[in-house]
Amino acid sequence: MKKLFLFLLLSSLLPTLAMAGELTGFIGVEGRLFLNPPAHEAQRRDNGSLSLAPEYYHEFDADSSFTFAPFLRIDGSDEERTHFDIRELFFLKVYENFELSVGLRKVFWGVTESQHLVDIINQNDGVESPDGEDKLGQPMIATSFSRDWGTVDLYLMPWFRERTFPGKKGRFRTEPVVDSDNAIYEKSAEERHIDFAARYGHYIKELEFALSHFSGTSREPSFILDLKDGRAVLIPYYEIIDQTGLEAQYITGEWLWKFEGIRRSGSNSTSGGSYYAATAGYEYTFTGVRGTYMDLGLLTEWLYDDRGASASSPFENDLMVGGRLTVNDISDTQILAGMIVDIDENEQIFFLESSRRIGEKIKVTLEAGFYDLPDNSRLSAIRDDDYIQLGIDWYF
Repeated sequence: MKKLFLFLLLSSLLPTLAMAGELTGFIGVEGRLFLNPPAHEAQRRDNGSLSLAPEYYHEFDADSSFTFAPFLRIDGSDEERTHFDIRELFFLKVYENFELSVGLRKVFWGVTESQHLVDIINQNDGVESPDGEDKLGQPMIATSFSRDWGTVDLYLMPWFRERTFPGKKGRFRTEPVVDSDNAIYEKSAEERHIDFAARYGHYIKELEFALSHFSGTSREPSFILDLKDGRAVLIPYYEIIDQTGLEAQYITGEWLWKFEGIRRSGSNSTSGGSYYAATAGYEYTFTGVRGTYMDLGLLTEWLYDDRGASASSPFENDLMVGGRLTVNDISDTQILAGMIVDIDENEQIFFLESSRRIGEKIKVTLEAGFYDLPDNSRLSAIRDDDYIQLGIDWYF
């Protein structure tokens, strides 16, 4: 009832906000059909949900603005997926030589398709989608300096946000279920620990690159097995880490070469040491396929983690192959499909993402995921979660 009250309250405020600035966003309906019965006790078979994602923007003058982007989802199966979040809520001031923002923001780093190793500012919204693309808003003070020699971004983050996880009724969950209400922190300051990050980006002709460093609470928790009410649960444990990252992409003709690499210490590392991980690959684009306006991109990426079998990531030595079809029509039709194959083990993940506009205000999305995983896989908890998802969003 509390989430429903927030939904109704926000809906009633939208007309008032629109009068003071620019209001955009969408209202969405989503349905997930799972092809197999649930693997774990209490899980629901399928689920449907509603979402509301408005964005309010107000420009005070040419140099300052305010952005407010809340998000609400009401899910019919998993109470943990029914949640409200403020994705962005910040003031931005542009000065002569730099810009300054204060509030909750979303910041994206990365260039590869299969995973974004360097993208560490925002926490994953783990109940939205299994692909890790959805993020929670991060409180921060951020400044950016742009010069001929490159752009420097600095971030001070005074509050940490815990990752969200599916509840016992939800799909894509672990077994045992994650008890996110009793998280443990390495530092006594817990979520009040102050994190720092910096990034330098530049380009040299067709080469774009960025160096970044993060120091603070890991967005990726490890887990401690515990008992709650006589049942086994996983307790998230958030450690302090340092992560240095490099991202680069190089364009030559129809080739787009991509690379992301990190060195991380302090979190999920062997004996408390450090580890390296990287994703590298390319996208080759055929333009005007068979005399049409369509473009077809072929993608290949290698995913590596030097921790091997002890890695917290399932992608320690994997290959992603896929294709991206851009129809270039008035409906902005796009299709991305592919698979990730573990080179050492008998593990395969197939994925599909597609979207198409209907008229000026409606967007239809179709997603699917299929998992061919052995019982000893680190992803075995979702081996029966093959799904097809249909979403319809109405934009205003």
